Amino acid sequence: MQPIIRAIAAALTLAGASVGAQTPAPVGEIKGDAWVHTPASLAATAQQADVCLPAGPAGGAAFCGKFKDIPARSGGPFPVVVFLHGSSGLGLKAIGEWQQWLASLGYASIAPDSFTLAGHVTYKSPIDKDAYEKILALRASEIAPTLAALKNQTWADPARLILAGTSEGAVPVARYTGTEFSARMLYAWSCEANYFVKEPLNAFEPGKPVLNVISTTDPFFSRSNTWLGNPQAEGHCTAALKDNPRAAVLLVPNAPHTLLNLPAARTATAGFLALLGKAKP
Repeated sequence: MQPIIRAIAAALTLAGASVGAQTPAPVGEIKGDAWVHTPASLAATAQQADVCLPAGPAGGAAFCGKFKDIPARSGGPFPVVVFLHGSSGLGLKAIGEWQQWLASLGYASIAPDSFTLAGHVTYKSPIDKDAYEKILALRASEIAPTLAALKNQTWADPARLILAGTSEGAVPVARYTGTEFSARMLYAWSCEANYFVKEPLNAFEPGKPVLNVISTTDPFFSRSNTWLGNPQAEGHCTAALKDNPRAAVLLVPNAPHTLLNLPAARTATAGFLALLGKAKP
């Protein structure tokens, strides 16, 4: 599969952003005291996940709701996008809209709910890197129970699983070391060193398709953030994916941090998914 879009901005020095010494960071804030899932909350991340299923070509009505409420289905099996939400959780309206849009393309999706954990930490950036790493480990732990929950679902095609995430949720996607997924999609994350991680720790599998979509002026991970912590940062995943001919990077000019439903992002996602269906195993 050839790269779909490699639209890298010619001028990476963004207007108003300095590539020299960066200004002092603002004071961050942490609330909550739960940094690790309990066995019960971890299982609940999947049971309380937001799910959208397409209408089956041979029966089965479309469904959007909680995983625990999925009715008996005769449709499928469908390719499934496992989606890790950002720090705002599933309350972000854009996620539900994006899942419904995926269903219109014939893709099921499941978004585990990290906030099933009572006292789940929340934060206002920037905080210290140790704290970020604890949160990212918490989020990474939610992938396994979601995979386990999908195993017994006749509507889920185990050979066509895609791991995706946005912002905080995209970091565990980039770092995931398992082999269960046929492709990955990362939104609003740059795959590089900055204030948010001790190290990027990218674990992309050689030759497996990856899509990265991010704003040229992402408020957190581009050089428009004056406390990014890396004045040489490019603000996207190109360097991490440079040796993968099946990777695609799309920079969306002046887009907001949440860009899942922008026309450019949807076009890139739809094209990426379409080519996955045509790729040889």
